[in-house]
Amino acid sequence: MGTSYTHSRLQAPRFFPKPPNPQLPSSSPPHNLSLRSIFCSHSSFQASTKPSPIPTTNNYNHLIQSLCKQGNLRQALKLLRHEPHPSQRTYEFLILACTRQNSNFYAPFIDRRLAVDGLYRDSFLSTKLIDMYSHFNSLDEARNVFSKTSDKTIFVWNSLLKSLVMAEEGDEALSLLREMGRNAVEFDSFSYSYGLKACLTSSFNLSLVLFNVRQIHGHVIRHGFESRVHVATTLVDSYAKIGKVKYAQKVFDKMPHKNVVSWSAMIACFAKNGRHFDALAIFREMMMTRNPEVAPNSVTMVSVLQACAALAALSQGKLVHGYVLRRGLDTTVSMSNALIALYIKCGSLDFGRRVFDTMIIPKNVVSWNSMIAGYGVHGLGKEAILAFGEMIRVGISPSPVTFVSVLGACSHGALIEEGMRLFNSMEKEHSLKPQSEHYACMVDLLGRAGRLDEAAKIIEKMEMEPGPTVWGSLLGACRIHGNTELAEKACSHLFELEPWNAGNYILLADIYAEAKLWEEVNRVKKLLDQRGLQTLQGCSWIEVKKKLYSFVSVDELNPQIEQARGFLTHLVKEAKEMGYVPSTKVVLCNLEQEEKEKIVLGHSEKLALAFGLINGGQGEVLRITKNLRLCEDCHSLTKFVSKITNREIVVRDVNRFHRFRNGLCSCMDYW
Repeated sequence: MGTSYTHSRLQAPRFFPKPPNPQLPSSSPPHNLSLRSIFCSHSSFQASTKPSPIPTTNNYNHLIQSLCKQGNLRQALKLLRHEPHPSQRTYEFLILACTRQNSNFYAPFIDRRLAVDGLYRDSFLSTKLIDMYSHFNSLDEARNVFSKTSDKTIFVWNSLLKSLVMAEEGDEALSLLREMGRNAVEFDSFSYSYGLKACLTSSFNLSLVLFNVRQIHGHVIRHGFESRVHVATTLVDSYAKIGKVKYAQKVFDKMPHKNVVSWSAMIACFAKNGRHFDALAIFREMMMTRNPEVAPNSVTMVSVLQACAALAALSQGKLVHGYVLRRGLDTTVSMSNALIALYIKCGSLDFGRRVFDTMIIPKNVVSWNSMIAGYGVHGLGKEAILAFGEMIRVGISPSPVTFVSVLGACSHGALIEEGMRLFNSMEKEHSLKPQSEHYACMVDLLGRAGRLDEAAKIIEKMEMEPGPTVWGSLLGACRIHGNTELAEKACSHLFELEPWNAGNYILLADIYAEAKLWEEVNRVKKLLDQRGLQTLQGCSWIEVKKKLYSFVSVDELNPQIEQARGFLTHLVKEAKEMGYVPSTKVVLCNLEQEEKEKIVLGHSEKLALAFGLINGGQGEVLRITKNLRLCEDCHSLTKFVSKITNREIVVRDVNRFHRFRNGLCSCMDYW
């Protein structure tokens, strides 16, 4: 306690230039306004029959506070010159008024006057000053106040800790936390919450971040703060952000009391870590509490909508949309953006556009990005470019994400020249320097079109080191066009950049299998085994009668699998009579053709399709989502099935939407 904190790092850059000293009169009140008129203007000093008394010290303090309440900070500061003994409450009002009015110009004057009056010994005012400087992003000044404060209470420590966390100075915040420990400062619940947030903004690697979070978690348990709602909620959020869902769930399950923020944090944890079914399940559990204190708010519903969108659960999404409207939660731009994303990701582009067009709140760049990306994944590249142009015309500046969306749309629509023009416009017209993800889009654009040599030249000319997204785009293009030489080159980099990504090994094995290089296929398989890598299992899901059903390729426990397989066999027979030829090149084994056909018949998207046809309503659009790229055989068979059954079938794979009607696909076999 009382030890001044000295940070070892270079001081943060000054976000706001230090203003000149405000020129305030030193001996007389404002010449345009007499003291009598100032006092008479305030109701508490007005008298109907008697003249106003000469102001006393208490009157000055009270009047300064009143002027601050009215937002008249300039007059309050002028009057401060005439108050020889400003009270603590007067300074509190001045600091709060300065903060609320963003008047960083007057902050140094208040700071200097506090120093003159010797009130730096007042830890309460020091805390307010640090908060004020944090609001202005003036970390140097906040640190200076902290170092001059002789009586450092827990509130003073926490104030600087919070300031550092808000400025994303995680390393320094953790250093301050350790300093608190060395000074035997008694932590409170806010110290732990800020410490956990500091871990997430530190520059350490993931394993060290986890170590720091768990270390703070241990302190929380030992000092009995785990039952505090906001501490436990911050723990849930911290574990969620580093992908440790099990740890987050354990903390959540042990919470004796949960508020709406706790429930929202757990739903967001599942939604952001790919556990979308669990996100919806815990939302239902939240609703079952029937507790008005934990009624979902807009933050909750954004996460729920994200889960529905990820699962393409259109019916459930519509129910959630109805709840949002009934509760009046559709008043934020984030909610509108979540609704746009919901309908687009569920394949209802028209509904998404309707939400976009009827937004009462001003659209932001995220709103436009959602629409541009939506057109792209539906294969409507020209519409995406038109939306991009419309966005520029209404005065919204594109972000780096905007260009990822519009370049991706060009790639899906084979709009080569348009894509190259937009890429070149980034720096020339919008002052945005292309990053690795933009080069990856260009490699994908050229690679999909079969212009692999040009794609390779794009990589060679990059000013930065190509990342895994760039080489991954080239590898994906090599798989489409069967180029083993370039695929091997791409993989030589990918195996080094992301050795844990089993998908790269599988893509290379696919390319070798198509070229019938079985020895090379086996070599890649051995590499997978030696490195202990697990391939992502194909999974598909479908919404039937407002319920979600998931399928995997090997799913003997599902009671309806045999029925689905029997129906699939019947459909394949009819499709073959119409010209369908099974494509088995994705089978990475040197087997007989009949055996290969049996393997591809069990793909999860085919099982979901058969289940939907058996159990869905007559004439309903079938909507299937897959966690991987749609394989050529499933794509081919679904085209035939759409014609045989006279049904519209929408399949969303990891890259885009495929809308099958009357034997044709919206992608025109270009994906």
